[in-house]
Amino acid sequence: MFTHSDMDQVFSALAHTTRREILDLVRDRPGIAVGELAKSFDVTRIAVMNHLNVLTNAGLITSRKVGRMRHLYLNAMPIQMIHERCIDGYSEHWLDRMSLIKQTAEAVARKVHDES
Repeated sequence: MFTHSDMDQVFSALAHTTRREILDLVRDRPGIAVGELAKSFDVTRIAVMNHLNVLTNAGLITSRKVGRMRHLYLNAMPIQMIHERCIDGYSEHWLDRMSLIKQTAEAVARKVHDES
């Protein structure tokens, strides 16, 4: 189950520009090695590792160790779960409202057409 605490971790992880850039790189290059990823940033490898820890703890990054190299992969599921909870829930409400507006407009148009 995806809890409020889980969502807080995801939002906190996404709040930092460098972490969002890391996610973009990992999304675009699935399996990128940590060392290769670190070269893309003008910070220390330790700083990149700290960002990766935050992203991993939030469930946004998974990794697989092959020999001495750790390969990184994006796990978009936490973002999808937030989207479903936040956006889809509100969308239903507005879709209902839009349907009502459409039905009302069509009824008015039919009435105007029938009267002419």
